Amino acid sequence: MARSEEQNRRARERARESILTAAIEVFAERGVHGATIAEITGRAGVAQGLVNYHFGGKDQLVGEVVDRWFRLLIGFPMGEGSADDRLRAIIEGALAAASAHRLLHRAVMTMQQDPAQLRFFAEAAARNADGAAGAEQAVRAIFAERGAADPALEEVMLRTLLEGVALKYSAFGEFFPLDAARGWVLKRYGLEA
Repeated sequence: MARSEEQNRRARERARESILTAAIEVFAERGVHGATIAEITGRAGVAQGLVNYHFGGKDQLVGEVVDRWFRLLIGFPMGEGSADDRLRAIIEGALAAASAHRLLHRAVMTMQQDPAQLRFFAEAAARNADGAAGAEQAVRAIFAERGAADPALEEVMLRTLLEGVALKYSAFGEFFPLDAARGWVLKRYGLEA
């Protein structure tokens, strides 16, 4: 019996997601240069040609992994309520994402150490510029509401702090005190845990 168009669509989505998941795992373990399409597709359990079908090649697959990371960073819901409530939601969302997406952060950390991969970040930054600008403005507005003298600097420092925690957790996993770090960050901003 032939599959329906809907079944085919779902199968294509599963294959694409399997490839992305496997790429994140392999990039986290070996870096981009050490990763092969054969290893990625073997781990995903799909034919090698599906990388070209879904992504166009290894470079585009790397770009999609970096895009996924960007979307993760800028995709936290801003929440509702007071500026403190919204800031707490951002901090907790970022640290929950660090835990839930540890391998993605590790893959990106590995890529960021390789100058040959920096173009992927520049290209992804351009593709995600509107979302990133909107997220930055929303966080700056929170700091302005909280009375910060320099909301733009506060946004940069918060982003740097949260990215640092995520990257340290990606490197050290359960050996990094993520819950204690969460409490420290909340306390730093007067948002006692």
